[in-house]
Parts: sequence; C-alpha cells; structure tokens
Amino acid sequence: MKKKTEASGTFEYSMKRLEEIVEKLESGSVPLDNVMELYEEGVNISKQCLEKLTQTELKLKKLSKDVNGNFELFEESEE
Repeated sequence: MKKKTEASGTFEYSMKRLEEIVEKLESGSVPLDNVMELYEEGVNISKQCLEKLTQTELKLKKLSKDVNGNFELFEESEE
C-alpha cells in the first residue's frame, strides 16, 4: 500500500520513488506480475520529472537582473 503525503507531488519525492523502483527492478526480487506495473509507474514518473525540469529551465532562461541586481522575470514573444 502506498502512502500519500503532501510531499508526494514534489520533484524530490518523484526522484526518490524512481530510485526505489529501479532498485526493486534491478534486485530481481519483484514477481513478474508486478514488474510491468513498476516499469509503467517509473516511465510515468520520469515523464513528469522531465516536464518539471523543462518548465524550470524555461523559467530560468527568462530570469534577468535589473539595475539593482534583483532578479525578475521577463516575457519574450516567440514568433
């Protein structure tokens, strides 16, 4: 049974869960019936993590410093 916590939606939680899945699959101790379930969960989590990283990267690319040295977001039109 999986525990749901507030942290379960964080990037760090997702990475920890991915590590757990990889360890279980690499150990060879997972029954065959559960291998596919764990694999699919891992693929879904990795897609979510990649999306989060991409969004964060785009946001960082939009950061700029103002004259006072403070960071601010700027919007650029992509045409």
